[in-house]
Amino acid sequence: MGSYIIRRLVVLVIVLLIVSVIVFIAVRLLPGDPILMFIPQEELQYATEEYLDELRHEYGLDKPLIMQYFDWISGVVRGDFGISIVQKIPVLQLISQRVPISFHLGILAFIISLVIGVPAGILCAIRRGTWIDTLVTSLANIGTCIPVFWLGILLVFLFGVNLGWLPTFGYTSPFTDFWKSTRQSILPVICLAIPPIASNARLARSSMLEVMRQDYIRTAWSKGLSEQVVIFRHALKNGLVPIVTLVGMGVVHIIGGSVLIETVFNIPGMGRLMVTGVLTHDYPVIQDTVFIFTILVMLANLFVDISYGWLDPRVKYS
Repeated sequence: MGSYIIRRLVVLVIVLLIVSVIVFIAVRLLPGDPILMFIPQEELQYATEEYLDELRHEYGLDKPLIMQYFDWISGVVRGDFGISIVQKIPVLQLISQRVPISFHLGILAFIISLVIGVPAGILCAIRRGTWIDTLVTSLANIGTCIPVFWLGILLVFLFGVNLGWLPTFGYTSPFTDFWKSTRQSILPVICLAIPPIASNARLARSSMLEVMRQDYIRTAWSKGLSEQVVIFRHALKNGLVPIVTLVGMGVVHIIGGSVLIETVFNIPGMGRLMVTGVLTHDYPVIQDTVFIFTILVMLANLFVDISYGWLDPRVKYS
């Protein structure tokens, strides 16, 4: 196990280097000059070429691309994520401000998706062919196909504009005003939770149906064991193996959140930070947020692979 983890960490470092090069080149292929993006429009016409060259020198944009890359990646290794070109503050400070917001909403949606989605799928598998199976499966299919931005706009129109029950935009920390934070979080958390609830329910159902057809499950039934014992002691553990993969990917969304949802509800999270960076050509912001997301995805994959060995003894690491 130890050697396997070490190999995976080595692969993680290699992948991060490859992603960093791709992202670094991609952001510089964006049309436009980032220096021109943060100069006010009324001052832009008076900006001289000497002044623009000074700004490029200040942010290191006048160096050769290879030097810019090594300056950035060496800074990341040291924990220095650079300065935002547009907002003129450290990128690490921006990220530290946005991560708790995305984490708060993402973890709520993640927990709800597990608490509702997985048990619903297991119940459908146990009661296959009943009205419960038909109802939950139909709702899961709808939840998988529904566009989250459309759902967000619909909820805003219904519960915010028409009924006036809930606020339609903004974010407040629960440590500042718990009640206001809860009311502001309900609609975006619902939108974030609907797709993973549907996906978890569908995958849990199909996985449990596959396990319930195995010989050892029929043997457990023939021994006269109760339904509870057969489901929870024999079937559930192996049935959860495919679900862990989907859950592992859901961990990434705890921080990443949803760009569309954060845009619809005007929430200043990590996804919106990345979009703002792209729109304003803020190179350090784009590079650092993508780099962090890549690390999260790689660590989530590693956690999922390791958990397979605990859930299924047949899985061996060599």
